[in-house]
Amino acid sequence: MVNFPLRRHWIGRIRLAFTLLGLPQTLCTSGVRYGQAISSSYCRLYPTMPSSESPHVKSRCPQYPGSNIKRFPVPDDKVNWAQQWPQYDPVSYTTPLILNKPAWADPDIGAFSPKFNTVDNGVDRTSFEGSYQVENGKPLNPRGRTGLAGRGLLGRWGPNHAADPIVTRWKVDAKGAKMHHSVSARPLLQFVSIKRKDCGEWAIPGGMVDPGEQVSLTLQREFSEEALNSLSASPEDRAKIQERITNLFKSSGFEVYKGYVDDPRNTDNAWMETVAVNFHDDQGNSVSELPLQAGDDAGQVQWVDIDSSFPLYANHSNFLELVAKERKAHW
Repeated sequence: MVNFPLRRHWIGRIRLAFTLLGLPQTLCTSGVRYGQAISSSYCRLYPTMPSSESPHVKSRCPQYPGSNIKRFPVPDDKVNWAQQWPQYDPVSYTTPLILNKPAWADPDIGAFSPKFNTVDNGVDRTSFEGSYQVENGKPLNPRGRTGLAGRGLLGRWGPNHAADPIVTRWKVDAKGAKMHHSVSARPLLQFVSIKRKDCGEWAIPGGMVDPGEQVSLTLQREFSEEALNSLSASPEDRAKIQERITNLFKSSGFEVYKGYVDDPRNTDNAWMETVAVNFHDDQGNSVSELPLQAGDDAGQVQWVDIDSSFPLYANHSNFLELVAKERKAHW
């Protein structure tokens, strides 16, 4: 596994939007809406993201999620765009939801002229991976072929930026003492996890980012709505929730990862990237004291022990492993 350096991260001016809001369609981690549940058992076999030297795996899942669309099979040795492959002929697919032109999605190529590898009219089209190629007016996935052209379920051509807040605390006994794992003898960390309604997998709450607003404020709102159900709380309870959340999120967190995400929704022309940040309630006296309650779009929410055996959505296990190592906790 690649060791990504953890460093203090002061959150800049980007806005988290369309993350687990009360919308007609189920909204998934990273802000992508699904109209139906997906079956991703094949993808679950690979719990971590590939390094930049390894070919992406989940991005080549045989069947595109939320559809009956089959990807063009891409072997490992043909993933890299530099590898000549005249026979490569992927189907182009963009979900009707995206083609209906919601405000958060790009129009189709030809209907507008985006400027890639830059901030284009307020939309960040730069990639954490560096400059990416553009062919026939369409951006190419920097990690290579996926077996599917178009945008699939993703709103933006090119990089679709997301943010993942990882809220953690120490697991303690009835007397408030840290609990340790029976084998590793390391202290046990817990994180706030939601159970996604779209596929039933546990995950870190997260959502899409856009320029224009302090992400720290938006992360607070999304976390409070989905993990604490603040929208249904009384004004008094809502104020209490806001105070605790503000105290935790106003400090700088640890940037766990920033880069490409090997996600089953990726295509040749649209892909997920994220910034994952850890906010730790070290004393257990801020968010830890608030009762967790799932919002409308999260099936369940609870504090979950961080452990390598616990199955998680996409590459979230990778993020938590890095957090555990940084905190010198059990993994």
